[in-house]
Amino acid sequence: MHVKMHDSVEQLEIAAKQQRDGRVRDRIRAVILARRGQTARQIGEALSVTGRAVQDWVRWYNEGGLENLPDAARPGQPRKCPKEKFEAVRARILAGPRREDGVCTLRGRDVQRILAEEFGVVQTLSATYALMHTLGLEPLRPRPRHVKNDPAAMEAWLESAPLLSAPSATPTPTKKSRSGSRTRPGSASRGR
Repeated sequence: MHVKMHDSVEQLEIAAKQQRDGRVRDRIRAVILARRGQTARQIGEALSVTGRAVQDWVRWYNEGGLENLPDAARPGQPRKCPKEKFEAVRARILAGPRREDGVCTLRGRDVQRILAEEFGVVQTLSATYALMHTLGLEPLRPRPRHVKNDPAAMEAWLESAPLLSAPSATPTPTKKSRSGSRTRPGSASRGR
């Protein structure tokens, strides 16, 4: 396999030691091994990858050197809310509800509405929660309370509960446990 002389083997070894990304480090190692005369199959077996992957990595190195070995940025759907608006959105949510919001606390739907009306960001409720998480904010989660929960009745019950009475002055005697094996200790040899 032909490898262009972009860098010396020593420079490649230094780059491999300094590389934090394991995938890129393996690619550099593949180039080093190819430079030393190993085949793509041998390198693939040593790095637990296919020979085709090794050939691709060496080709990438030949085309652009070490700078061509890291993964390229992967395309994807852009964020609905650009990063430039993050601080403004965070400050608006932390400021709390305004009179025109018509609520006493901001819930997820309220934040979703504020994003659409004030920032021009129209997104789903789940995307709104994800944005809040990115901004280091947690959605309002009320503590559940049963409709029959009456604090006065609970206090009265605690005062009169017989099982929760004060401990007695004399401790209750306990017996040795009778559970477990009833066999005698065995000997090391049973030469019978």
